[in-house]
Amino acid sequence: MSEPSGGATRPDLIVVPARYGSKRLPGKPLLSIAGRSLLERVVAIARAAADVAGNCTVLVATDDKRIGDHATALGVACVMTDPELDSGTLRAQAAAHQLQSPPAHVINLQGDAPFIPAAIVAGLLETLRTGSADVATPVFALDWPRLDRLRTHKQSAPFSGTTCARAADGRALWFSKNVIPALRNEDTLRAAHPLSPVWQHLGLYGYTLAALDWFAAASPGTYEALEGLEQLRFLEGGLRVDTVEVEVPAHLLSGIDTPQDLATAEEAITRYGDPFPA
Repeated sequence: MSEPSGGATRPDLIVVPARYGSKRLPGKPLLSIAGRSLLERVVAIARAAADVAGNCTVLVATDDKRIGDHATALGVACVMTDPELDSGTLRAQAAAHQLQSPPAHVINLQGDAPFIPAAIVAGLLETLRTGSADVATPVFALDWPRLDRLRTHKQSAPFSGTTCARAADGRALWFSKNVIPALRNEDTLRAAHPLSPVWQHLGLYGYTLAALDWFAAASPGTYEALEGLEQLRFLEGGLRVDTVEVEVPAHLLSGIDTPQDLATAEEAITRYGDPFPA
């Protein structure tokens, strides 16, 4: 899906969608993790990534004045978006079109992802700028102990954790809440290599603006609805999704959705140190 002419010179955008109305954790962008609000932590990541990438701006997109006021206090630009938008992807798209000059590429850095390394965010922009992908998203290889833990976790939480099948050039073939691919002769595979053939998805996305607009206009796909995975809408629609191989973040946490997740995040900081960018 091609960009409009001149797109390469337009500034890119990192959007931090931040809703107040989480059912399980109301007002979570304003909640504190080790003395800093969740929004402050994510905005710091976005700023650090924008500095690395260059030609990039940062914007908070929210539906609540309290979050908007906090963003202003943090010194970051903020726009208000429709409370009826039901995903960070749509909030990012709406925010991008509120800018006077629409961005060439958009990163959707969810407001409940305080431990994504800035280098990963900047790497998605590099992939979009230099390749032909409509969408870019990070994945990491699971070693056998991590695969075992994922399988155990799915026995009680089958829709937690997403895996990816990818081509040799990094193009995404499929994503699933099941562990894919199925592994025939697994004992032989375990003996041959410390890494399994399973890739886990890290929930972060970059898009060309054209792809993001296409997503907002398209109806949900059949498999998107079955799996509950937005990225399948792009694959079902024939768009190219490139995966970017990354190292497993030390503070790996899929998101902040419950009070227990807040406690787990603070435990990770105690164990590994605070990754808040200086």
